[in-house]
Amino acid sequence: MIKKLNDYRYIIPTSYKQGMRIEGLIYANDDLIRQIEKDQTKDQVANVATLPGLVGRSLAMPDAHQGYGFCIGGVAAADLEEGVVSAGGVGFDINCGVRLLASQFEEKDVRQKLEQLLNQLFRDIPCGTGRKGLLEVTQSELDNVLREGAQWAVKKKYGREEDIARIEDYGRIPDADPSLVSSRAKDRGHHQLGTLGSGNHFLEIQIVREVFEEEVAEKFGLHKDQVVVLIHSGSRGLGHQVCTDYLDIMQAGMRKYGISVIDRQLACVPITSKEGQDYLKAMAAAANFAFANRQMMTHWVREGFQRVVGNGNLNIVYDVCHNIAKNEEYEIDGTKKRVLVHRKGATRAFPKGHPVLPGELQDVGQPVLIPGSMGTCSYVLVGTEQAMKETFGSSCHGAGRAKSRTQAKKETTAEELLRDLKGKGILVKGQTRSGLTEEKPDAYKDVSQVVEVVHGAGIAKKVAKLVPIAVMKG
Repeated sequence: MIKKLNDYRYIIPTSYKQGMRIEGLIYANDDLIRQIEKDQTKDQVANVATLPGLVGRSLAMPDAHQGYGFCIGGVAAADLEEGVVSAGGVGFDINCGVRLLASQFEEKDVRQKLEQLLNQLFRDIPCGTGRKGLLEVTQSELDNVLREGAQWAVKKKYGREEDIARIEDYGRIPDADPSLVSSRAKDRGHHQLGTLGSGNHFLEIQIVREVFEEEVAEKFGLHKDQVVVLIHSGSRGLGHQVCTDYLDIMQAGMRKYGISVIDRQLACVPITSKEGQDYLKAMAAAANFAFANRQMMTHWVREGFQRVVGNGNLNIVYDVCHNIAKNEEYEIDGTKKRVLVHRKGATRAFPKGHPVLPGELQDVGQPVLIPGSMGTCSYVLVGTEQAMKETFGSSCHGAGRAKSRTQAKKETTAEELLRDLKGKGILVKGQTRSGLTEEKPDAYKDVSQVVEVVHGAGIAKKVAKLVPIAVMKG
């Protein structure tokens, strides 16, 4: 049985399942834990706790739901010498992430041209399964993208030098090796730069409706009634193929290294093994592709604003990864230790003073971007010291699914959904009808509840609330 520790934390003891080496910890309130218990999330947290070489606890954020091997919303840290790396602990959409852009406008400035603006962005940023982007790079140039990430895009004039400081890892994860990315993965990715994708990926024009921390918001470049743009996308087909390729490699590697797992979806290899190091270098390359992808979309958003409303000066508030494994340092049992942190559907949440943050964020901390579901609010938070102590510097990444896509599609029609959202003052433009209905707002948990748990637990603090006025879906 799981044990309630307090209003925001539930412990899964090692006695819950045979083979657990560490405890599990789920961040939730009473309502969210009931939703989480409807699928296999709790068991997946426990299953992760059976992997060799993990430190601390196997964690699940309040948006957690069932995933492949690890739950989505799962966090686990492995000892660099004794631990393992699991492709399922990162996920198929490597560096799926969120970028927030702050405009120079307020709502009254764009409301009359909103439909024109949404149409312009829909033309400029391809969305949907397998769609090609406006830019197609050669295979040799793609290798540069995989090595350099958003920095490649800025060098090619698809952005500004100051953009780089406001991207996690400065838009480039080092040690990326394009030679470890298969030709199949590269074939899937070379024409997808600057594309949104499908599923839960979106681009939203939003308004800063409420500010909770004026000083922090000002440092982030945000103020009440401001128009902002939130972009949610990742590494597209390239990242998916990298994960697929290395899951096969890890399945074979487990036999080689004598590793057995409670669930074959948890396929893993020692971090120090050739297979483990190869995966991390290929993962970094896919993550860099995702950074470049969001940078290209940023460029076209700026061009769209310039064309329609006369000012394309949108500043990056921040860009965060959701699906990634990172070599980071934490204090564990009184000793500073470097570990490999798997974040699958979880956001880095570093506090003020952390050495990886740029100078302008040093005295406030890292922006934590938490999107809601289509038609609901989103939040900006800031990282905390408590996250460093408890969650390996991690927070939630969104609302988290509450219903399957199949169930969501059965419950409404695209016409009903569009009518309902229009009644709330929200314009929506989607590539397909099913792409809209499967992403309807109540297919997800209540993002405000999720954020209240994170805020209440102290692992990130609320800064601002954003509401959508126009939504673009794949």
